[in-house]
Amino acid sequence: MAGVSKDTSHLYDGKVVRSSAPSRKALAAKMTGSSEIPKDAIPDVHVPSFVESLFGGPLVPKMKFLPADKMVQTLQMAAGAVMILLGVLTYIVTPVSGTAWFWFGETIGIEVLGLAIHLLIVLGAIGCGFWGIFSRDSRFLLISYVLFIIVSFRFAASKVSFEWLSFDDELIQKVALVAYAVLLVMYMELTNGVIRFSMLDTSIRTGEVYVMNVKKVLTKYHISLVITPIIAAAVAITTLLFKNVISGIVGVFSEISALRLEESVELESVYGVALGTMIVFSLVAIVFVADLPGRYQKMREEK
Repeated sequence: MAGVSKDTSHLYDGKVVRSSAPSRKALAAKMTGSSEIPKDAIPDVHVPSFVESLFGGPLVPKMKFLPADKMVQTLQMAAGAVMILLGVLTYIVTPVSGTAWFWFGETIGIEVLGLAIHLLIVLGAIGCGFWGIFSRDSRFLLISYVLFIIVSFRFAASKVSFEWLSFDDELIQKVALVAYAVLLVMYMELTNGVIRFSMLDTSIRTGEVYVMNVKKVLTKYHISLVITPIIAAAVAITTLLFKNVISGIVGVFSEISALRLEESVELESVYGVALGTMIVFSLVAIVFVADLPGRYQKMREEK
């Protein structure tokens, strides 16, 4: 408006104008009468542990989740059931004989010590697994995985033997070992599913991400839960029956060579299992190097 002064300096007479809020650290330095520094003026300092320094951060960070939804609770119950079956079958198919703690117990003259350590490792794997599943803590799940793997290590055994139960039929032995392998793979898959879907559910409910058609994601995961044990069983069967697979392939060209392979002691021993494992996992590696799953997915998307 004409004739109205644009000078506003009178509005600030006797006032102190700041461009920003005063610094808490600056105020703490100017405080008089009290030497106590406000807690929010002290920065949080995290001193990394040796493992964090070695790997450049926490190996398995602890994550906070919202209360589990129905999907996560279902996965937790399934993972717990599979873990119990795995613990029982682990104790059956992985005897204490041939382990380092069995040797230690025999060395000091206390044979029951090896069995006690063996049982404690299995129970420790189950206990850490339960805590990791229902508290959704990846650190305890990692410990459970390691204990389940450690208990299967045998250093001085050359034949298949079982704890408490004995199976005369070789086919039943193979079935028990395949079931053990499938349960171990499914235990890892389900427990990882608990963590992954907890992260997804927390992100969706807190508004961090928006996921369209969540039911489609769940459907694909349910399909993978069917495919995973089938693939694990196929790999385990191929590895354990490697002698029969090789002799069958060679038999196409020479029946005499196939018969020699069937009667081979090396292929029947741990060397045959190791060779079968190497070949099977080499084929799996070739499949992933060639990116066949990605190519199949791309072909489906184009259709």
